[in-house]
Amino acid sequence: MAKYGKKAQEKVKETMEEYKEGKLKSGGSDKKVKSRKQAVAIGLSKARKEGAKVPPPK
Repeated sequence: MAKYGKKAQEKVKETMEEYKEGKLKSGGSDKKVKSRKQAVAIGLSKARKEGAKVPPPK
């Protein structure tokens, strides 16, 4: 059984594209995300808020 749903994968992909373009910001601040791991975490968090199939954070 898949751990992550299709919607979650799409959200992470969108977030990673923003990260690669240098447009992804951390939280409410204007600081740019510098880590790939942080970018993926932001994508999963956004997917969770939309109700996608994502396991809860540890």
